[in-house]
Amino acid sequence: MRQTMFAAIVAGTLLSGCGPTAGAERAAAASVYADTSIAAAIGAETRTPANVARDQYRHPRETLSFFGVEPDDTVVEIWPGGGWYTEILAPLLRERGTYWAVASERGLNGVRGLIAKDPATYGQIRLAAFPAQGSDARVPEGSADVVLTFRNVHNWLMAEPPIGEEAFRQAFAMLKPGGVLGVVDHRLPESADAARERSSGYVKVSTVRRLAEAAGFRLAAESEINANPRDTKDHPNGVWSLPPTFRGGDVDRDRFAAIGESDRMTLKFVKPD
Repeated sequence: MRQTMFAAIVAGTLLSGCGPTAGAERAAAASVYADTSIAAAIGAETRTPANVARDQYRHPRETLSFFGVEPDDTVVEIWPGGGWYTEILAPLLRERGTYWAVASERGLNGVRGLIAKDPATYGQIRLAAFPAQGSDARVPEGSADVVLTFRNVHNWLMAEPPIGEEAFRQAFAMLKPGGVLGVVDHRLPESADAARERSSGYVKVSTVRRLAEAAGFRLAAESEINANPRDTKDHPNGVWSLPPTFRGGDVDRDRFAAIGESDRMTLKFVKPD
């Protein structure tokens, strides 16, 4: 559902007029409501303090607003990992929306842990396989308003064999016509050797665009919300030299901490109507 309950109420009462002005006012009211709902989910007491501390690098409010996430959407998160965004998306979508977490059986362990720990907050999450094969449980085709994946495309490229093409095809199939695919990942300079995409954790914007567009997506917008100009992208342990991983241990730890988390692309794709 793309029209929130709040927007419907406003359309029928406070903004009962017609014409372009009334339409713009309804859209603005819906946008304010979505942003307020996202802010409330980010401020939820159920979030882990260590995850909250990373908001300065991951900018969840701006990112989810950029992707157009609304509290009555059907949202799919691909490979949620330990559940950093799950802690925000689950309470955001719990009352009126639907939240799918999709990954391998092992990849869903973090979300399952959240469900077991706090079923009141996370018990409504739906789980499915990704990439799905054969009889695997999967998100119904054409059912999602938004598909999100955070810092995963590089993993699809580094897999053996790579699964990037299939991952984007399955994401496309999940979405309704007009639905949004939101991608955030570590950004490799376009001038860099493409071989680094298989080892550094960084990936070129052009590579993500190629994979998405081959699956049928259209690039709708780009944002510098998650950019970090301090990131030189030439670290001895790739992106994992930086926080929060610090793969090099204490070696140059202060320097990497001062850089902060990686420079990231933020791309919004649309499935054509």
